[in-house]
Amino acid sequence: MPRVTLETLPDYARYLITAAEGAAAHYPAPLTVRLPRLQLTAHVAPGVLADALGHAFVEAADDQTEPSACRIFTVHPGIDGIPEPARWGDAHFTEYGFAERLAGDGLRGHYFHDLDFWQVYDPERRIGVQLMASADAFPPWEPTAPLRAFLHWEYAARGMRLTHAGTLGANGKGVLLAGAGGAGKSGTVAAGLLNGLDSVGDDYVLIDLAGGVTARPLFSTLKQDARGFARLGLKQRLGVESPLNWQGKHTFHIVDIAPRPVPPALDIVALVVPHIGGGEASSIVPVPRRDAMIALAPSGIMQMPGERESGFRFFGDLTRLLPSYRLSLGTHPEEIAGTIADFLTRVAS
Repeated sequence: MPRVTLETLPDYARYLITAAEGAAAHYPAPLTVRLPRLQLTAHVAPGVLADALGHAFVEAADDQTEPSACRIFTVHPGIDGIPEPARWGDAHFTEYGFAERLAGDGLRGHYFHDLDFWQVYDPERRIGVQLMASADAFPPWEPTAPLRAFLHWEYAARGMRLTHAGTLGANGKGVLLAGAGGAGKSGTVAAGLLNGLDSVGDDYVLIDLAGGVTARPLFSTLKQDARGFARLGLKQRLGVESPLNWQGKHTFHIVDIAPRPVPPALDIVALVVPHIGGGEASSIVPVPRRDAMIALAPSGIMQMPGERESGFRFFGDLTRLLPSYRLSLGTHPEEIAGTIADFLTRVAS
């Protein structure tokens, strides 16, 4: 099996793109998804990943501007012209060094050692390759937000950013919910949706800072651990108890519980950091910008390969543009949603 080093990495990345383009005729009809200002065409063989791609996105309505187009090939050996994935050949591997080497040649990429799972992207040509050892040899988080890295690279090239955060809103105005896993972010989004609020995403949303702070939907998937699933009455609401994912959480979709169609965008008026409170009632109080930056930036940068420096600049700008608050969560979903709705009325007025 070939091995790739930092020295040979750009050549290997371009080789994979050429091989994938040459194999395009051996795929079934590609899947095309309309996303905000982007038409994504994914060449993917039938299987779990293809099923995920068919359900994981919130399709965008027609934009005011013509969307750009990008193509992603998800390939594996067994397709004519596709090689076995290479392994890393240097003694040491760092994500930062890997990203910097590719960026020097105008490319982007990511490598997951455990599966010899490669993702490479040419932002100038807007074409990428996801090379797997087999059709189902992808990391367990991939079906929830498929092709996330490619969307990150494509949107980052335009000054936008995939952000690890949830959203809730009403009447076109919304809050961005930031925090590490276990802070209550996903439960807060689900509680809001079940009680009349809107959302453009629970886990990853697209943020644009041009002319204010705007959040747009990309992925439709919501997640809840078993305890939250039961507390929110989601089994009765959905009529089925979905299998647990790799994190031990149930997955479902925004449209399953949303009171209205997913809005095309929310104008974000505040950054809110939720945490599990100690009382029945929820409360919202201001916090320093530094606390909001700590809640927002680390996961948003660590979970998105490459673009580290631009990421810190982006999140620094974001936290300067928005007032920041801490949300102490009460115990009742209806009360939590009501607290956020009242807060939105005050802040957005």
